[in-house]
Amino acid sequence: MPAPINERQALERERAELPAHVVNYQRELDATPQEQKERRERLEWRIRRAKKRMAEVEARLALPGEARE
Repeated sequence: MPAPINERQALERERAELPAHVVNYQRELDATPQEQKERRERLEWRIRRAKKRMAEVEARLALPGEARE
């Protein structure tokens, strides 16, 4: 995929990519044994971070006139 030309395109691209990251992290978490607590915590943190970023991206894209250049 070519590099985005402006901020809005970058946000739209990120919005399209983030759900796949969450799915991959969740799949990895599901495959990680309970004994590996640190790894599980790190994956849980990545999932929360990706979901938070998805909300931030949605909010920025919803702003009129913002992120248009």
